[in-house]
Amino acid sequence: MQMDNLSVDHLIGIKDLTKNDIELIFKTADAFKQVINRPIKKVPSLRDITIANIFFENSTRTRLYFELAEKRLSSDVINFSASSSSVKKGETLIDTVNNILSMKVDMVVMRHSSPGAAKFLSERVDACVINAGDGTHEHPTQALLDAYSIREKLGSVEGKKVVIVGDILHSRVALSNIYCLQKLGAEVMVCGPTTLIPKYISELGVQVEHNLQRALEWCDVANMLRIQLERQDIKYFPSLREYSMQYGLTKEILDNLSKEIVVMHPGPINRGVEITSDVADSKQSIILQQVENGVAVRMAVIYLLASKIKRQ
Repeated sequence: MQMDNLSVDHLIGIKDLTKNDIELIFKTADAFKQVINRPIKKVPSLRDITIANIFFENSTRTRLYFELAEKRLSSDVINFSASSSSVKKGETLIDTVNNILSMKVDMVVMRHSSPGAAKFLSERVDACVINAGDGTHEHPTQALLDAYSIREKLGSVEGKKVVIVGDILHSRVALSNIYCLQKLGAEVMVCGPTTLIPKYISELGVQVEHNLQRALEWCDVANMLRIQLERQDIKYFPSLREYSMQYGLTKEILDNLSKEIVVMHPGPINRGVEITSDVADSKQSIILQQVENGVAVRMAVIYLLASKIKRQ
């Protein structure tokens, strides 16, 4: 296998990627990052590729960033959103997709509320599939852009200590991040209330800490996850105020640490809950860099996968 080719034909989860794959995506993203900072931001790379964005679950940001990445690569884009209610069954998912494939698309970017939906799709359709989040399972492009942002800020990911704080139980970002960071040689810790840390988590080789202060003293990077109010069907903690008192990151906490750490957040931020505004806007925060890197990393993923599509 050549070094300049991905080992996979789809991006379903970080679990399937090799370290070489991740490094190739990063190297490609470096090149695209220069492109998007030029006056003419487009490259004609994918002029004859058609990409369908199929979102069975609401998403503003991820969808926007994917669409921007696709357009920067000059591909044709079809947007399709379906409410999850009409798509409870596998058949319906296949029907929807078959209808879209009859329009001759080369690639499908899909977000779905069922874990495993992207894999199910990739095994049954003749198009390249990118998982833009499947339920609480994986969100691979978010993990890639997070790790890419750490590499950009600190020079490398290897040997770094990263703590993921918050709702680990409902977060697809957490799982993908753990896989990605470990493959790149980082040490990972999760931190949050007992009710929001899944029982199996220690099997993944991560440390568990319930005290935010201790976790922050340990880490080089803190990734503050959003409290997912929409997935909280049961009360996992007494109130948002209670959560932010124990797990919210304030400027005071940040300034009193023994070293300067990097602060990340996948967005959208509940300001004053996971982090306060002065933390989000501080020089230690790389939240806006994550947004910019999100486009470059997604361009890299789409470009590398498109180059593997067999042309009849």
